[in-house]
Amino acid sequence: MANFSIEVNKSDKGVPIILRRLQGIEGFIVKAWDELSDDFTDALHPHRHDHYTCMLIEDGALEVLLDFEHFIMPAKTLFISPPWQVHQVLSVSKGSGWYISFENNLIEASVRATLDKCLEEMISVGLTDLEFDWFKSVIQSIMALEEINSTTYKDVSHPLLSAFVAQAGLSYQSKPMGSTANFASRSVMITKKFMNLVRHNYHHLKRPADYAEKLHISVSYLNDTIKKTTNSSASLLIQKEILREAQRMLYYTDHSVKEISDLLGYEDEKYFMRLFRKKTGFSPTEYRKHNAPPSDFLL
Repeated sequence: MANFSIEVNKSDKGVPIILRRLQGIEGFIVKAWDELSDDFTDALHPHRHDHYTCMLIEDGALEVLLDFEHFIMPAKTLFISPPWQVHQVLSVSKGSGWYISFENNLIEASVRATLDKCLEEMISVGLTDLEFDWFKSVIQSIMALEEINSTTYKDVSHPLLSAFVAQAGLSYQSKPMGSTANFASRSVMITKKFMNLVRHNYHHLKRPADYAEKLHISVSYLNDTIKKTTNSSASLLIQKEILREAQRMLYYTDHSVKEISDLLGYEDEKYFMRLFRKKTGFSPTEYRKHNAPPSDFLL
């Protein structure tokens, strides 16, 4: 299976956000975890991945902070988080389960399409007993392959991974809050491509027109599509991504407001400050003061 490498990029005074990269021939890793495992201890500190991560909780409950939103995840919860989202486990109550970390290109196009229909930043779904038992059996089957085969087994393990992810998307969509059945497939595809482009280009592309050009569609068509599928505007989603990264840096690092403004692609620091206050109700300095991380995060 694959292994993780860890990178920490920070200023001289900064608090790190750990980046965990997935490495190895297989391109995915499956492991059991509990509150005493090394991987779980690492998760108590803010970190992000360059890959997708699924977690299946068997016992206990987790309190998790995902991009500043609190989630309580009880037993028999399955969640999938996308690349680059900042995670942190805040507390655990006798928790245990499994996780699968995987690169997006490992799953079949049809499975990616199912996943793309789930437009939320994170998929989180409470499972029935039958659903939980099925997901658990797939994970155990993948792990058992290491003992069955002495050589590579990706022709078996990759289809099992695809089945796991596809069923996760189907289970999510079957719940009322996760249904996207009313969206045309082209609208979903455009919205997902737009969101992915924003996540990778918001530092230097800040207008809907920039993204419409990359998607080879008109600005009005982009805006109409985004409005239909998300009930928001393209401009607001771009600003949301920028502000979320600003909040990450204000919370987890000691970068100055000027440094953060520059990193986010704003030459005019005062404009950035006005935008931040308009959208959050706080100046960047006030936000940092009211949302300081616990002292044990400091190096």
